[in-house]
Amino acid sequence: MNALPTYRWHLAPEGLATRRHLRAMGLRPGGQDVAAELHRPRRRRPPLVAYLYRIDRAKPVRPMTPGRAAALAAAMTARAAPAPPAGPMPGTASRGRSACA
Repeated sequence: MNALPTYRWHLAPEGLATRRHLRAMGLRPGGQDVAAELHRPRRRRPPLVAYLYRIDRAKPVRPMTPGRAAALAAAMTARAAPAPPAGPMPGTASRGRSACA
């Protein structure tokens, strides 16, 4: 049995928001427990579940420090770098052109 209040999609009361909604408002959950669940029904599959947090207990997003900004820039640079060329698969021998003829 679930002790959290459960609401259907689009029927959650005012004052509750998901992590994405909080982030769009410049807030974060800030260590608070989940206040409720939001269920979105789907056909022939279990419902999608989103956790809701109280907006009045949310804290502001932490500011970006110079160290975090540098780490983020390095990660984005590494992500944008092209992948190295793929060589032959391990354990396979090169057959050359004679195998194709």
